[in-house]
Amino acid sequence: MSPTIDEIEAADRRAREWQWPTAEPLPIGTQQHRDAACRMFHDTFNPYKPSVIEWPKLEPEALERLTSLPIWDIAVNTETKARARMIAYGESVDDAAWREAISRNGWEEGRHKEVLANLVSSYGIKLAPEPPDRLPADPEWGYLVTGYSECIDSFFAFGLFEVARRSGYFPPALVDTFEPVIQEEARHILLFANWLAWHRKRLGPLRRIRFELRVARAWIFLGWERIGLARDMDGGSAKKPAVDNNFTLTGSKAVSDVDINPLDLMVICLSENDRRFAGYDLRLLRPTTTPALARLAVRLGRLFRRRSADKAMKPETF
Repeated sequence: MSPTIDEIEAADRRAREWQWPTAEPLPIGTQQHRDAACRMFHDTFNPYKPSVIEWPKLEPEALERLTSLPIWDIAVNTETKARARMIAYGESVDDAAWREAISRNGWEEGRHKEVLANLVSSYGIKLAPEPPDRLPADPEWGYLVTGYSECIDSFFAFGLFEVARRSGYFPPALVDTFEPVIQEEARHILLFANWLAWHRKRLGPLRRIRFELRVARAWIFLGWERIGLARDMDGGSAKKPAVDNNFTLTGSKAVSDVDINPLDLMVICLSENDRRFAGYDLRLLRPTTTPALARLAVRLGRLFRRRSADKAMKPETF
């Protein structure tokens, strides 16, 4: 039996708004902090079923825009890899609350793949065969790389999705249909940010140093991946698929008929990032690195623009 409109809207609200029931502080690394993060992830679960999503009929022009997006292969591959690596790490965790939450996260990544599979099937999008991949020998390393990668990609995806909505480049019905998946990514990186802070806080000095070195290595790997230099640092497949890892940073032209410069896109991303997290308890930590780098880039870009404009206005002297 398909859910009613009221049931769908109620589930959508629950997925976006959540508060810890008591006013007590939630010190990072405590049992209360862990319980709040895991409870948030449980309570905000959206029970939508990919099999009952009705993908809207598209006019030929909109269909061509959708099918020509260079993202479908990497999107499906990414969800496959994320599911496997999150479940593997969840199964390795001793703490029952984190084990359940991270494993649920992995299950939701598998549901994202099913959503994408149904979408590409509905619109006749051809996918290349998925490249082989193997799990890293260290489950924590796989989870770190996956979590940080989602923090980067989701930040830009929030902005690109809003650009697509504003531009009307794709039918509103298609944008609305895909909306729950985008919001679900906010939940995923919110969980990751709080696991990361909780885990750090509970490490002794020597283990903390080793962990921070591992975090730095993960960021280096992701940076290299986005400029096409990563090979086998993550212990996965030795040959990376020929896909565009940078669409979330460069894809504004593919979702809008208006040319948006990178700084303006970052401003939209920052606004959307704040909006998507606004409904969750403020005592839970948000991902900070990518938004902080984006804010820095916006400030420096605006400063450069002002100096260039001032220089252009100054009369030449002889």
